[in-house]
Amino acid sequence: MPEAPFDNARFEKEPKERNWSLIVGAGGIYEPTYEGGDEFEVSPVPFIVFTWGDWLEIDPRGVTITPFEQNGFSLSGKIGYETGRKEKDDDRLRGLGDIDFAATVGAKIAYEWRGLEIYASVDQTIDGSESLIGTFGVEYMAPVTERLFLGAGAKAIIANDKHMQAYFGVNGQQSAASGLPEYKAEAGLKRVDVSVSAMYMLSENWLVRGEAGAGFLTGDAADSPVVKEKTQPSASLFVGYKF
Repeated sequence: MPEAPFDNARFEKEPKERNWSLIVGAGGIYEPTYEGGDEFEVSPVPFIVFTWGDWLEIDPRGVTITPFEQNGFSLSGKIGYETGRKEKDDDRLRGLGDIDFAATVGAKIAYEWRGLEIYASVDQTIDGSESLIGTFGVEYMAPVTERLFLGAGAKAIIANDKHMQAYFGVNGQQSAASGLPEYKAEAGLKRVDVSVSAMYMLSENWLVRGEAGAGFLTGDAADSPVVKEKTQPSASLFVGYKF
């Protein structure tokens, strides 16, 4: 009987390169108790990021699918959520009622070149505040050493009438219940955010990431009687393990 051909693949020493990654960790975010508030709280946040190839990413913000990516350009779709707001979060919100947690769907177009990404996105809230939000931004991330990566970003956020009225408006019933004057907030530029970030690889698997930033409310959002402070600083710190 002739001998079977030798199967080199069975005796390869180097494993095939995988096309997925997983980071699991935890951390916290220090931010205002509500958008426009002047009191702060620390919220614990689980940190899970899973990617499969270049087309699927699951992170704390939702699920992103990128069906098209070529020559630096990409088009992606996203399913996420809007946390809403509770009137118990601050005395200024008493009588305004709650804004329900809701799912969001959106799309994003971006161009990336050597760590620089320019993007535009739109997100629609299903139920809840029924918000329609557009974001235009730029982000940059670059390695400083083999272990240290630094980044910076800026974005402008535009919102429709429903979002602005839900979060910054005061109707007649809310005015009577809260004591705030009636106020109609219309669509427009809601805020501008800037941020800086750093990620450091403690080892081949362990990493720590921090970010600090500030948001600046503008237009009808800034003039709302619901708002105590127009400048909204925030900071976050996460520790993760990369599999």
